[in-house]
Amino acid sequence: MRRLSLCVYCGSRSGVDPAYMAAATELGHLMAKAQIRLVYGAGDVGLMGAVARAAQASGAETFGVIPAHLLDREVGKTDINTFVITETMHERKKVMFMNGDAIVVLPGGAGSLDEFFEVLTWRQLDLHAKPIFLLNINGYWDPLLGLMDHVVAQGFADQSLLDYVQIVDDVATLMARLS
Repeated sequence: MRRLSLCVYCGSRSGVDPAYMAAATELGHLMAKAQIRLVYGAGDVGLMGAVARAAQASGAETFGVIPAHLLDREVGKTDINTFVITETMHERKKVMFMNGDAIVVLPGGAGSLDEFFEVLTWRQLDLHAKPIFLLNINGYWDPLLGLMDHVVAQGFADQSLLDYVQIVDDVATLMARLS
């Protein structure tokens, strides 16, 4: 039986709330415990580095994808199980998505939002049926959820858009939903 692979989108920075780093670290450890493979952006900085280091330290398989132009900026983590270098960000996102069975978005910035909206749009267009989770640590994604409600209320998307995203407030809830 093939292992579950979780595609993790998150910040290449740590953010100001220590709860973000704690959640990233907890996620990595619990993924290993559940024998879930980590698919992520291959960086060793910020939340993505924390998830990868914790997953690796606890024995999880790690699959990282990074474009060549970010190798130095995101400190490409070459000591993982699978390290893929792409030419572009588009290729990175495609390879990450194709190698994950489910997607989780931790706190992050514009890149994480880009990744989230791409997989959400693909889901809306019936291009995939993979579960999409927003890990809403300390309400980080509340403004985004308000915007999504606004988009639906203003008639730019059907109510079903909101059904494609599962909101989880902590790592334990995420892990329970994945199992």
